[in-house]
Amino acid sequence: MVTEFAEIGLRIKGLREACDVTCEEMARELGVPLETYIDWEETGADVPISAIYHLAHKFGVEFTEILTGTAAKLNSYHVVRSGEGREVDRYPGYHFEDLAWRYSGKIMQPLLVVLDPSDEPAKLVTHSGQEFNLVLEGCVVVTWGDKEFELCPGDSIYFNPEYLHGQRCGGDVPAKFVTIIAE
Repeated sequence: MVTEFAEIGLRIKGLREACDVTCEEMARELGVPLETYIDWEETGADVPISAIYHLAHKFGVEFTEILTGTAAKLNSYHVVRSGEGREVDRYPGYHFEDLAWRYSGKIMQPLLVVLDPSDEPAKLVTHSGQEFNLVLEGCVVVTWGDKEFELCPGDSIYFNPEYLHGQRCGGDVPAKFVTIIAE
Protein backbone atom coordinates (compact mmCIF):
# COMPACT_ATOMS: atom_id res chain seq x y z
CA MET A 1 0.00 0.00 0.00
CA VAL A 2 1.34 3.45 -0.93
CA THR A 3 1.21 6.01 1.89
CA GLU A 4 -0.30 9.47 1.46
CA PHE A 5 3.17 11.04 1.53
CA ALA A 6 4.47 8.56 -1.06
CA GLU A 7 1.54 9.48 -3.33
CA ILE A 8 2.61 13.13 -3.13
CA GLY A 9 6.11 12.11 -4.20
CA LEU A 10 4.72 10.09 -7.10
CA ARG A 11 2.60 13.04 -8.26
CA ILE A 12 5.62 15.37 -8.12
CA LYS A 13 7.72 12.89 -10.09
CA GLY A 14 4.96 12.36 -12.65
CA LEU A 15 4.56 16.10 -13.23
CA ARG A 16 8.31 16.60 -13.58
CA GLU A 17 8.68 13.73 -16.03
CA ALA A 18 5.62 14.81 -18.05
CA CYS A 19 7.22 18.24 -18.48
CA ASP A 20 10.66 16.82 -19.42
CA VAL A 21 12.42 18.41 -16.46
CA THR A 22 15.34 16.60 -14.82
CA CYS A 23 15.78 16.03 -11.10
CA GLU A 24 18.93 18.13 -11.28
CA GLU A 25 17.03 21.07 -12.81
CA MET A 26 14.32 20.89 -10.15
CA ALA A 27 16.79 20.64 -7.27
CA ARG A 28 18.70 23.64 -8.63
CA GLU A 29 15.51 25.66 -9.16
CA LEU A 30 14.26 24.87 -5.65
CA GLY A 31 17.67 25.53 -4.12
CA VAL A 32 18.01 22.13 -2.46
CA PRO A 33 20.60 19.37 -2.76
CA LEU A 34 19.83 16.80 -5.47
CA GLU A 35 19.58 14.05 -2.84
CA THR A 36 16.91 16.03 -0.96
CA TYR A 37 14.85 16.52 -4.10
CA ILE A 38 15.12 12.84 -5.08
CA ASP A 39 14.04 11.88 -1.54
CA TRP A 40 10.98 14.12 -1.89
CA GLU A 41 9.98 12.24 -5.05
CA GLU A 42 10.69 8.82 -3.53
CA THR A 43 8.98 9.33 -0.16
CA GLY A 44 6.91 12.51 -0.38
CA ALA A 45 8.04 13.24 3.18
CA ASP A 46 9.17 16.64 4.45
CA VAL A 47 8.45 18.54 1.23
CA PRO A 48 8.06 22.19 2.29
CA ILE A 49 4.75 23.88 1.51
CA SER A 50 6.71 26.54 -0.39
CA ALA A 51 8.26 23.84 -2.63
CA ILE A 52 4.86 22.29 -3.35
CA TYR A 53 3.46 25.72 -4.17
CA HIS A 54 6.42 26.40 -6.49
CA LEU A 55 6.03 23.01 -8.21
CA ALA A 56 2.30 23.56 -8.70
CA HIS A 57 2.95 26.96 -10.27
CA LYS A 58 5.76 25.63 -12.49
CA PHE A 59 3.75 22.68 -13.78
CA GLY A 60 0.46 24.55 -14.11
CA VAL A 61 -1.56 22.56 -11.58
CA GLU A 62 -3.27 23.48 -8.34
CA PHE A 63 -1.41 23.19 -5.05
CA THR A 64 -4.24 20.93 -3.84
CA GLU A 65 -3.86 18.61 -6.83
CA ILE A 66 -0.30 17.75 -5.81
CA LEU A 67 -1.40 17.12 -2.23
CA THR A 68 -4.61 15.19 -2.90
CA GLY A 69 -4.47 13.98 -6.50
CA THR A 70 -7.79 15.71 -7.17
CA ALA A 71 -8.07 18.83 -9.27
CA ALA A 72 -9.91 21.84 -7.85
CA LYS A 73 -13.10 22.56 -9.74
CA LEU A 74 -14.74 25.72 -8.39
CA ASN A 75 -14.05 29.08 -9.99
CA SER A 76 -16.73 31.39 -8.61
CA TYR A 77 -16.53 30.98 -4.82
CA HIS A 78 -15.68 28.38 -2.19
CA VAL A 79 -17.03 28.50 1.36
CA VAL A 80 -15.04 26.52 3.91
CA ARG A 81 -16.76 26.12 7.26
CA SER A 82 -14.77 26.01 10.48
CA GLY A 83 -12.89 22.72 10.73
CA GLU A 84 -13.55 21.78 7.09
CA GLY A 85 -10.24 22.87 5.57
CA ARG A 86 -8.32 20.11 3.76
CA GLU A 87 -5.59 18.91 6.12
CA VAL A 88 -2.06 19.29 4.80
CA ASP A 89 0.48 17.53 7.03
CA ARG A 90 4.01 18.73 6.26
CA TYR A 91 6.08 19.31 9.40
CA PRO A 92 6.04 17.92 12.94
CA GLY A 93 4.56 20.56 15.23
CA TYR A 94 2.69 22.25 12.36
CA HIS A 95 -0.88 21.52 11.31
CA PHE A 96 -1.98 23.09 8.01
CA GLU A 97 -5.50 23.32 6.58
CA ASP A 98 -5.96 24.47 2.98
CA LEU A 99 -8.79 27.03 3.08
CA ALA A 100 -9.40 27.08 -0.68
CA TRP A 101 -8.79 23.48 -1.72
CA ARG A 102 -11.74 23.29 -4.13
CA TYR A 103 -11.08 26.60 -5.86
CA SER A 104 -9.26 26.43 -9.20
CA GLY A 105 -6.94 29.05 -10.66
CA LYS A 106 -5.91 30.52 -7.30
CA ILE A 107 -3.42 33.39 -7.35
CA MET A 108 -2.82 33.00 -3.61
CA GLN A 109 -2.84 30.09 -1.16
CA PRO A 110 -4.69 30.61 2.14
CA LEU A 111 -3.81 28.17 4.91
CA LEU A 112 -4.91 27.86 8.53
CA VAL A 113 -1.87 26.90 10.59
CA VAL A 114 -1.76 25.50 14.12
CA LEU A 115 1.62 25.42 15.86
CA ASP A 116 2.23 23.20 18.86
CA PRO A 117 4.30 24.58 21.74
CA SER A 118 7.99 23.72 21.30
CA ASP A 119 11.40 24.88 22.40
CA GLU A 120 12.74 24.23 18.88
CA PRO A 121 13.63 27.28 16.75
CA ALA A 122 11.46 28.02 13.73
CA LYS A 123 12.36 26.05 10.60
CA LEU A 124 13.45 28.74 8.14
CA VAL A 125 12.45 28.70 4.47
CA THR A 126 12.41 31.03 1.49
CA HIS A 127 10.13 31.28 -1.52
CA SER A 128 9.13 33.87 -4.06
CA GLY A 129 6.12 36.16 -3.93
CA GLN A 130 4.57 37.71 -0.87
CA GLU A 131 3.21 36.31 2.40
CA PHE A 132 0.71 37.49 4.99
CA ASN A 133 0.19 36.02 8.49
CA LEU A 134 -2.72 36.94 10.84
CA VAL A 135 -2.69 35.50 14.37
CA LEU A 136 -6.03 34.17 15.59
CA GLU A 137 -5.09 32.45 18.87
CA GLY A 138 -2.03 32.17 21.08
CA CYS A 139 1.32 33.73 20.35
CA VAL A 140 3.29 33.27 17.13
CA VAL A 141 6.95 34.22 16.91
CA VAL A 142 7.84 35.08 13.32
CA THR A 143 11.50 34.96 12.39
CA TRP A 144 12.28 37.10 9.34
CA GLY A 145 15.91 37.50 8.38
CA ASP A 146 17.73 38.35 11.61
CA LYS A 147 14.61 39.75 13.32
CA GLU A 148 11.94 38.14 15.50
CA PHE A 149 8.41 39.47 15.93
CA GLU A 150 6.08 38.23 18.66
CA LEU A 151 2.53 38.43 17.36
CA CYS A 152 -0.63 38.09 19.48
CA PRO A 153 -4.28 37.60 18.42
CA GLY A 154 -5.24 40.26 15.89
CA ASP A 155 -1.61 41.06 15.01
CA SER A 156 -0.43 40.49 11.46
CA ILE A 157 2.68 40.68 9.33
CA TYR A 158 3.02 41.09 5.56
CA PHE A 159 6.48 40.32 4.27
CA ASN A 160 8.83 39.42 1.47
CA PRO A 161 9.34 35.63 1.78
CA GLU A 162 12.51 35.68 -0.31
CA TYR A 163 14.25 36.30 3.03
CA LEU A 164 14.71 33.36 5.41
CA HIS A 165 11.60 33.17 7.56
CA GLY A 166 9.61 30.84 9.76
CA GLN A 167 7.05 30.70 12.54
CA ARG A 168 6.97 29.00 15.93
CA CYS A 169 4.59 28.90 18.85
CA GLY A 170 5.58 31.52 21.41
CA GLY A 171 3.72 30.12 24.39
CA ASP A 172 2.72 26.97 26.20
CA VAL A 173 -0.61 26.55 24.36
CA PRO A 174 -1.04 25.95 20.62
CA ALA A 175 -1.05 29.03 18.40
CA LYS A 176 -3.34 29.44 15.40
CA PHE A 177 -2.82 31.78 12.46
CA VAL A 178 -3.87 32.28 8.86
CA THR A 179 -1.13 32.53 6.26
CA ILE A 180 -1.78 33.67 2.72
CA ILE A 181 0.99 33.01 0.22
CA ALA A 182 1.03 34.59 -3.22
CA GLU A 183 3.77 33.47 -5.62
